[in-house]
Amino acid sequence: MSVIGIIGGTGKLGAALGGRWCKAGHTVLIGSRDAGNAAEVAGALSNRFGGKVAGRTNLDAAREAEIVVGTVPFAAQEERLREIADAVAGKLFIDTTVPLMPPKVMRVQLPSEGSAAMRAASVLGPSVRLASAFHSVAAHKLAQDLEVDCDILVFSDDKAAREQVIALAADAGLRGIHGGALVNAAAAEALTSVLIFINRTYQVEGAGIRITGELIPPAAA
Repeated sequence: MSVIGIIGGTGKLGAALGGRWCKAGHTVLIGSRDAGNAAEVAGALSNRFGGKVAGRTNLDAAREAEIVVGTVPFAAQEERLREIADAVAGKLFIDTTVPLMPPKVMRVQLPSEGSAAMRAASVLGPSVRLASAFHSVAAHKLAQDLEVDCDILVFSDDKAAREQVIALAADAGLRGIHGGALVNAAAAEALTSVLIFINRTYQVEGAGIRITGELIPPAAA
């Protein structure tokens, strides 16, 4: 089991993933700009799932964790990453950021770097084992005690990092699938706006994706 720090862990996605990983037996550190808010969310998760979960500032969560997950809105991504960059050097960092730009969240609007994942790479630098995942899963579904019918595409230039994220997805009750190099994360980030459009057009409560066909696991690196 790992110590997982969640940057922006008081938000919907961060808290939902934290609860599932706590339930699976990991130690979870809920990070926030406000340590009091983090402690409040951590207490609620502890009451619900038991296990080891605590509140921290974002920086302390990044320092103490073995694996760090970023779950902040796109508008805050760069600032939060710069705050924790030194603390995540040498660690696996999983970026979940989708470049949604209100009010036009149903339109694909990728940043100048090509994707939020590539922006994270430019901020954090080569010392971080960077992966990108959990873009297309509805946070409100993860927060419920039910099976979520959605695959998780995982992107990284480091195959071993992708394998770690796929294992964490499984611990959260999800199927993770190799999506290739980090640059490919642009496809999943863009797909999120498409899914939001589908949700509103067809009145779906959290549309997701599922990869069809019989998947044979890739050989170990």
